[in-house]
Amino acid sequence: MMDEPAGAPLATVVVLTFNGARHLRRVLEAVVAQRLDEPFETLVLDSGSTDQTLRIIAQFPGVRLHEIPNSRFQHGATRNLAARLAAGTYVVYLTQDAIPIGDRWLHEMLEPMRRIPEVKAVVGRQEPRAGCFPLLKREIRAVFSAQGSADGVTIYCGTDRVISTGMDVPSFYSDVNSATERALLLGPIPYREVEYAEDQLFGKDVLQAGFAKAYAGRGAVEHSNDLTRSELAKRTFDETIGVRHIGFEVPALSAAQTSRLVLRDIVHGFVDTVRDRDYSPLRKVYWIVFNPVFVITKWQAVRRSAAVALSDLERVRSRSLESSRRAAHRDSHESG
Repeated sequence: MMDEPAGAPLATVVVLTFNGARHLRRVLEAVVAQRLDEPFETLVLDSGSTDQTLRIIAQFPGVRLHEIPNSRFQHGATRNLAARLAAGTYVVYLTQDAIPIGDRWLHEMLEPMRRIPEVKAVVGRQEPRAGCFPLLKREIRAVFSAQGSADGVTIYCGTDRVISTGMDVPSFYSDVNSATERALLLGPIPYREVEYAEDQLFGKDVLQAGFAKAYAGRGAVEHSNDLTRSELAKRTFDETIGVRHIGFEVPALSAAQTSRLVLRDIVHGFVDTVRDRDYSPLRKVYWIVFNPVFVITKWQAVRRSAAVALSDLERVRSRSLESSRRAAHRDSHESG
């Protein structure tokens, strides 16, 4: 357990926002309600919101706000900036739509690092929202059930297998809900300033440096991306291009392979929808009809993004959700 400076908060909870009004109030209410024996602070780093985000933040007087222009936002660089602004010994990152579950979430996220000196990074569990579409529910639950027990802590240490295979279970990391030592970010292992997958690289860097990573099953948040079919295609494209940019191999898919994956996920989605108690009868019918459309959209996007040349910047930008949102923000800012 590392020494914590007298008078300083134990942790800084950092929430990155951009037009996040839909879920932000619940996020901040859950954060400020955390039960922790030591003091902690909450820092919101906003990158040019034009909706009600700033008004919501103003209703939480104990929350510190730092604003940057949208043009300055970059996943890795902005998180490094947040670490420099933080006062806590530990920095805990949340996205604007990740709602902590229970009032001991923060305790659970910090406990592995406080008890085990070798642990330098923690990734918490994600639970999909009740109304999330079936394909995404299944994917979220599969990813996090593979990480370890939902009722305990699982520790991963660096090995040759972990370092060489890229995006496997041990090196998986997600900044939707994560925590690390501030000194690590300010010193030997800052986030890499890449366009996408900065969290996956950070998890791998921690293990490669000889440290350990923990999965905190009880450090859970409610989170699933609220995406239209068009946004799903673009986000899937972004994620696939992002991991290719940082050197992870994404194999090309043939038409036959894509069809098999589509059929598999449609069948799983049908079974999941019928069994899901969160859906009303009418919603079950809706998802039985429309989940296959989301499945087809996802796998078509994976196939396209695995085949496109990374050097074809015009095509990459035209299919990117990040690029389209930035363009829309610029247009609204200029017209305003």
